[in-house]
Amino acid sequence: MARHLTMEERDQMVQLIHQGANQKEIAQALQRSPSTICRELQRNGSGKEYLAAQAQHQATCRRQERPLARKMDAPEVKAAVCRGLTQYWSPEQIAGRLELEAAGRQHSVSARTIYNWISRNKAHRWQSFLRRRGKRGDRSRRPARIGAPIRDRPDVIETRARLGDFEGDTVLGPGPGGLATLVDRKSRYAIIVKIRSKYADHVQQKIGGRLKQLDADRRHSVTFDNGTEFAHCHRLRKHPGVELYLCEPGKPHQRGTNENTNGLIRQFYPKGTRFRNVTHQHVCRVQNLLNNRPRACLGYRTPSEVFCGISVAENCN
Repeated sequence: MARHLTMEERDQMVQLIHQGANQKEIAQALQRSPSTICRELQRNGSGKEYLAAQAQHQATCRRQERPLARKMDAPEVKAAVCRGLTQYWSPEQIAGRLELEAAGRQHSVSARTIYNWISRNKAHRWQSFLRRRGKRGDRSRRPARIGAPIRDRPDVIETRARLGDFEGDTVLGPGPGGLATLVDRKSRYAIIVKIRSKYADHVQQKIGGRLKQLDADRRHSVTFDNGTEFAHCHRLRKHPGVELYLCEPGKPHQRGTNENTNGLIRQFYPKGTRFRNVTHQHVCRVQNLLNNRPRACLGYRTPSEVFCGISVAENCN
């Protein structure tokens, strides 16, 4: 995809010009086409002199003065897209059909442009005509990464050498609401929180509230998946010592401990469960049942005993 020259590239051009490099040599050094360098010197040069700051300023002003033309503003394109959506065509199908029918005319539009247009016009409820309800369109507005890549996790997390390194996910059903789950990698201790919705603010507040209740030596890190419900969990860093990591897309095995625990939770809340009918008390009961269940991987100690540092003898008294 074509991209504008950056300030750094313009600075490099100035240095190369002073060294006597010709346009072809400059293009090779910047990994640009010679025509790009030629146009840059013609448009943003000043006589025989080329100044990077001046060139950057001129290019910026030119882009700001250029009228913004959107393909979806064309009446014939908009009409074709609306007609396709009302027939429950996907944006990919609409874009492909427009390209087929364009025959050299400027009536084509990309699927991404259609998705973005739908996102900007939510009042018209165009998303209701999409099978995926516009989830693909929302990707363009996904917030920045909330944490470091999972490959950057230190060995102490990878080897389950300490308590307080959690994996986070959600358990959902039809309609609003569900569960946010945190599972300690070493002890398998589960924290289960009922959530009213998948809105990122709400999920972050619920998870943050539970982490706040833990001692500092029991909350070191959380590894999340790529769900948009965790988009605001970067705020969890306000809790001292909490580091955040993000799994790679489409690799749930990177949160294997959490995935396994969610499978256990499904014993109590099968798929199809409407969580708005589930009480907080019942969620707490399920959490206690799981945390007080002996695990073979823990030498048949319970997650609560390991996480809280309780001996078997103490627990029996």
